[in-house]
Amino acid sequence: MVIKVDAIKVDAIKVDAIKVDRVKQVRALGSLALIVVAAAAASNCGYALAGRGSFLPTDIRVVAIPLLENRTKLARIDQTFTEKIRTEFIGRGKYNIVPTTGGADAVLSGAITSFDNTPVGFTDQQLASRYAFTVTMRVQFTDARNSQVLWANDALVFRGEYDLRTRSNTQVEGTVLLEQEGPAMERLATDLARSVVSAILEAF
Repeated sequence: MVIKVDAIKVDAIKVDAIKVDRVKQVRALGSLALIVVAAAAASNCGYALAGRGSFLPTDIRVVAIPLLENRTKLARIDQTFTEKIRTEFIGRGKYNIVPTTGGADAVLSGAITSFDNTPVGFTDQQLASRYAFTVTMRVQFTDARNSQVLWANDALVFRGEYDLRTRSNTQVEGTVLLEQEGPAMERLATDLARSVVSAILEAF
């Protein structure tokens, strides 16, 4: 009889364990349902998760991107960066990108405030073959219809490393970069443009 009682007790314990597991499952499902409902409500109210945006608000279709201001000693870098940012914006959605502010819904304006390069990779002869570039910019995205600043970064920093054909043990001069390192500068400008546009879109 003692053995049967113990078996009954064991079975009862198993039943209780099953009940506890089911309660946990029900509570978990309930919590998940609340999260889904809350997310749906937030969506209906116009809220968005920070850092998840990939498109501008639907009422912004025409974006003006005037020529960036160049505060560095590197000539024509403003033209290269501006063109790449325009191209990147076009590739992100069905936006009409224009160079002037007339008739635009929003304006992306900015300035290149610094441009530096430092050797980070060397050949067997101890001549630099790879450089780390650091570009600092001031960028602002404004609603052209009411002059409201939608996003701004007064010290946006882009860093990237690129292989150069030029062999040196010091910084590469701007004229050398423009005249002899066209492919590397194209890659740098493309990567920088992607970084700038991503930073803006992720704000929405």
